[in-house]
Amino acid sequence: MSSLTLSRGELLRSQNFINARWQDSGDGRAFEVSNPADGSRIGTVPDSGPAEARAAVDAAAAALPGWRATPARERARLLRRWHAAILEQQQDLGRLISREQGKPMAEGIAEVAYAASYVEWFAEEATRAYGDVIPAPVAGRKMIVVKESVGVVAAITPWNFPAAMIARKIAPALAAGCTVVCKPAEDTPLTSLALVRLAEEAGLPAGVLNIVTASRERTPEVVDAWLADPRVRKITFTGSTPVGKHLARESASTLKKLSLELGGNAPFIVFEDADLDAAVEGLMQSKFRNGGQTCVCPNRVYVHRAIHDVFVEKLARRVGALKVGPASEAASQIGPMINARAVEKIEQHIVDALAHGAQLVVGGRRVREQDGPHYIAPTVLVGATPAMRLAQEETFGPVVPVFRFADEAEVIALANDTPFGLAAYVYSRDIARVWRVAEALECGIVGINEGALAAEAAPFGGVKESGYGREGSRYGLDDYMHTKYLCQGGLT
Repeated sequence: MSSLTLSRGELLRSQNFINARWQDSGDGRAFEVSNPADGSRIGTVPDSGPAEARAAVDAAAAALPGWRATPARERARLLRRWHAAILEQQQDLGRLISREQGKPMAEGIAEVAYAASYVEWFAEEATRAYGDVIPAPVAGRKMIVVKESVGVVAAITPWNFPAAMIARKIAPALAAGCTVVCKPAEDTPLTSLALVRLAEEAGLPAGVLNIVTASRERTPEVVDAWLADPRVRKITFTGSTPVGKHLARESASTLKKLSLELGGNAPFIVFEDADLDAAVEGLMQSKFRNGGQTCVCPNRVYVHRAIHDVFVEKLARRVGALKVGPASEAASQIGPMINARAVEKIEQHIVDALAHGAQLVVGGRRVREQDGPHYIAPTVLVGATPAMRLAQEETFGPVVPVFRFADEAEVIALANDTPFGLAAYVYSRDIARVWRVAEALECGIVGINEGALAAEAAPFGGVKESGYGREGSRYGLDDYMHTKYLCQGGLT
């Protein structure tokens, strides 16, 4: 078992949290959580099924009336206490993230601050869920619009940002007056359980927040129980498009509200008049965060033919200098991929690209194999074409395929030639051009001469098969609320 020492050992949890009680699965089943750096076991958590899923909803449904009626200022106070607790344990949580997810320690610690920013933001937004007074068309009538919580929310979170994604979903739900049942990713449940422990300490009432863990094999049993339960009024999910489509289909019978943040295939466009050093820096920021395992990282890099070779030379120097290694090494900038499936997909994309005419500039192989099998060297490929798998599928790894383009119309068509539409990036010093291109791109988020997009105050989400709904910002609170119209007559 991999040794993990936390200053507060009780943050390393091994049970579900249902109705304010830490408990094992009813049948005693459990599964191991391992370190992707070397495959060593970190701990075990319950392998839950339908019984635990229903018990979590029972608790959330029972707690809903009281939590919904709790004044917004009080809900905000509890969220602020949770926010303070998260920041107080930033080092422990960062260490835990790095161990179970694999990202470098500096990134793990930074993710904790990022997660906490959502809790703070929605603590503030809880008191700003304003309605409207509509001017009445006739005398003697009042027309009022109010906001109400949707009810019980089921949150299904991914492995790549185990702290930030649970905070980005749970904080607005609690701020809006919803109660929550949550299923974290099977690869990274320990961070989520630690955050729930801190929420418990912050004083959340029993049943308001519940979390159940499940293995890959049993996750469908948990989620299907929530999909079939009419008491669950909203599903919020971050993950793959096929799973998102399944959730949309299966929730139709009860017409649940959905927020789906799904797959991406982000284009990164560099025009001939761009600041090339800034473009390379932006690409390094956006592509290699978390080893390329983010939903908004560039998947297709389009570089104008006039500056293609210079850009690639600058990029290759930076990429070739990146340090690959486990989070335990302070110099590491790229950690291991999350699991063997991820490594296999990355390798398949590289092999397919080379078979279809791409040329390898740097990387393209496994490294650090003495430490574990999940390390991939950061890779740059040139001569990429739309026929390659990496142009059509999300690689989710540290691979940069570079495409040449000739003009604005061509690159917009190429960028939009995908069923996905989450993020895109444009580098140019022509103000008119960046606005033309940004408006023409079919996506939910555009970085203009900027590689770092996410912020708690900004709406995050996509279009087309990248999903719908928004997280973060004031729009993120609306996704957990209904609009109710009140009309009163007889006032004359």
